[in-house]
Amino acid sequence: MDQVRRQAFRKAYGKILDLAMIEVFVEAITSLAQYYDRSLRCFMFGDFQLVPTIEEFEAILGCLLGGRKPYLFSRLYPSMAIVAKVVKILAQELDRVKQNRNGVVGIPRKNLEEKAKDLADQREWTSFVDVLALLVFRIVIFPNVDGLVDLAMVDAFLAYHYNKESLVIVVLAYAYDTFDLRCEKSSARIVCCTPALYVWLVSHVFCHESRLVCPLQGHCMCAEKGKTNLEELLAGMVSPMEGRRRWSFVLM
Repeated sequence: MDQVRRQAFRKAYGKILDLAMIEVFVEAITSLAQYYDRSLRCFMFGDFQLVPTIEEFEAILGCLLGGRKPYLFSRLYPSMAIVAKVVKILAQELDRVKQNRNGVVGIPRKNLEEKAKDLADQREWTSFVDVLALLVFRIVIFPNVDGLVDLAMVDAFLAYHYNKESLVIVVLAYAYDTFDLRCEKSSARIVCCTPALYVWLVSHVFCHESRLVCPLQGHCMCAEKGKTNLEELLAGMVSPMEGRRRWSFVLM
């Protein structure tokens, strides 16, 4: 995708494509979970209380809440007719390929990937961007079942696409629910918007010349400056006592 279409994508869907390019250090997110205090719903680092805010995630996702209605899931799946208008696949075909895996209903990812390729080959760029955005939303923000784009996530995407509803609050709520579940079951996977969580974490590990820098830009600045000790620094969070000593110096 050339620069012009990338800019068009960013204008329509915020920074989710940029987040898809982030290489996430998974061990850092796993370590972060050890500091989560369920009763206070924040991360505790010694005397520091750290919590993701709406404003920070607005900047990371590139989706401002101001003037937008926050998205709330109605517990009703969108009709295939509505989905078909966006993905340019017949509603009957979507109904045919739709799957139910352990109670999660969705469309196989491979079908949407094939459609995106067809649209690109046909130079149907507007529709291509929409299908690509749906796939990236599934990967970056609401991953669930491997290989399946679940209809609950599609509902969120359609609310953003048609009504410009903000997904910031639901993403944060989903992240908190995930950490709550992690407190109950240590084996629970942290999958909700891990690139955004990682960028948020990095923005608090390193101080930038300007506090006004966008967290996503700040992450890129760290990479460009070749801060090769990022993984080592974040890995040092594994020991809670050691982590408290380290974080007293690096938290912004």
